[in-house]
Amino acid sequence: MSFSAVDVIRAKRDGAVLTDAQIDWVIDAYTRGAVADEQMSALAMAIFFNGMTAAETARWTQAMISSGERLALHVDRPTVDKHSTGGVGDKITLPLAPLVAACGAAVPQLSGRGLGHTGGTLDKLESIPGWRAALSTSEILSQLSSVGAVVCAATEGLAPADRKLYALRDVTGTVEAIPLIASSIMSKKIAEGAESLVLDVKVGSGAFMKDLTSARALAEALVAIGVEHGVRISALLTDMSVPLGRAVGNAVEVAESVDVLRGGGPADVVELTVALASEMLSLAGISADPAAVLASGEAYEVWARMIRAQGGDPDAALPVASHKHVVSAPASGVLSTLDAYGVGVAAWRLGAGRARKEDPVQFGAGVLCLAKPGDAVEAGQPLLELYTDTPDAVDGALQALEGAYEVTDAAPERSPLVIDTIRG
Repeated sequence: MSFSAVDVIRAKRDGAVLTDAQIDWVIDAYTRGAVADEQMSALAMAIFFNGMTAAETARWTQAMISSGERLALHVDRPTVDKHSTGGVGDKITLPLAPLVAACGAAVPQLSGRGLGHTGGTLDKLESIPGWRAALSTSEILSQLSSVGAVVCAATEGLAPADRKLYALRDVTGTVEAIPLIASSIMSKKIAEGAESLVLDVKVGSGAFMKDLTSARALAEALVAIGVEHGVRISALLTDMSVPLGRAVGNAVEVAESVDVLRGGGPADVVELTVALASEMLSLAGISADPAAVLASGEAYEVWARMIRAQGGDPDAALPVASHKHVVSAPASGVLSTLDAYGVGVAAWRLGAGRARKEDPVQFGAGVLCLAKPGDAVEAGQPLLELYTDTPDAVDGALQALEGAYEVTDAAPERSPLVIDTIRG
């Protein structure tokens, strides 16, 4: 059945519920180029203002999955994946994937690159000498069977409609539409083929969703799509008002992740890694104690095998930036504020992130947070270390940090890292 793009646009503009046939046609036609970018832009804006029902969103997701291939993960372990909506210092995939694999699951983690103030998992891992992100489907399946975990770029055949639509939304002011966010995330994750999925939906200044109401709405939309498609799924709402851990960047986050895998590392990174691992193992039907496995060093051994399998050297020295600038505490007292967004923008301006997908990143650039909220500090004490290969970038980073940290007399009230859990 053929439709008119203008009729579909008008229907959604006027608040109608799109039929399954309309959705299937418009996604297929757009993927083939039969619907123009300006027409899909108009439809995306209509969705932004008028929303979609749960049934529409599920069908939109299915249409994007059907635009490409779907991986068949024939491995002898339960398959489970994790997706984060992105944050500052969010290195959790790096220790989490090998940890869950060490507990007996297979973890096919298809990841992306950073844009703006949020970091990208692939950018972090590419700071490891020799490591490669691009794997074929056969390589992904082979590594899942032999190692139990793979973190790599999505293959070109997975949800090509989403790749095209995501780029369009990025330049038309329609990124924030919850049905389009949810269908974008879930089309890729369902096409990836994992039996179970845990979502880490961030909320706070450094997150895409700044307030709990919108974060919860996104989490519920994601879980509803997963249930509709037969995926065992749950979502954790987690705090992103303060950077995760102490390292924000690429190589510096890899180093911190290795510390966690060796039984150390910052308490918040360990806490969230174990919380997500516990949820993933529960969905996968595996009885294991991820905290004990992490402390034992078994997860580090899986990490080393995973890195070697993708051409990397887990023992190689990581890149170090050529220039360091220290930010000192302005007064004595307690660090009461360390804003995730300000720190993320600073790291981005230092070269750790990119403004456009085509931009390169500096592997050694980033920020080390020498103190976190609640820590006592003395006036003049080093508070942050800024790293970059382009010293001229420091001024822009310092501007981003204006107002991002504060020293007061009283310790701040601590917010829980895991705010809530929504299960399918």
